[in-house]
Amino acid sequence: MSIWRQHTTPEEIHSRAHGSVNGLLDIRITEIGPDFLRGEMPVDERHVQPFGIIHGGVSVVLAETLGSVASMMACDPGYMAVGLEINANHLRPLPKGGRAFGLCTPVRIGRSVHVWNIELRREDGELFCVSRLTTSIIERKPNK
Repeated sequence: MSIWRQHTTPEEIHSRAHGSVNGLLDIRITEIGPDFLRGEMPVDERHVQPFGIIHGGVSVVLAETLGSVASMMACDPGYMAVGLEINANHLRPLPKGGRAFGLCTPVRIGRSVHVWNIELRREDGELFCVSRLTTSIIERKPNK
């Protein structure tokens, strides 16, 4: 059984990425499963700190993107998700030239708060960052 209340495709998500941080960093949603979301991102000069490994803040951007997309899809129509809190533990380096692969799964999907677990792995399958995102679910206001 699917947890998603608003259905979309990776292609629809990518069509909205132009002009945003997701487009700038080339973050891509690659799979939407019944109770998970997967995404990936290259690691090039846009993503690294001076020592040639992924910048911790970029890892957090990838994690928050995956969790935010998942939370929006899990909202009832007429509602939206906004970030409340994110944390990340950076466990290993990911060097320039690699790829980051993310898996986002729910911890809790409540009426007013969602909590998501995001695991980021290197191409060799090693976990390099684990993150948790909490979102607040609010009514979407019409644009004026």
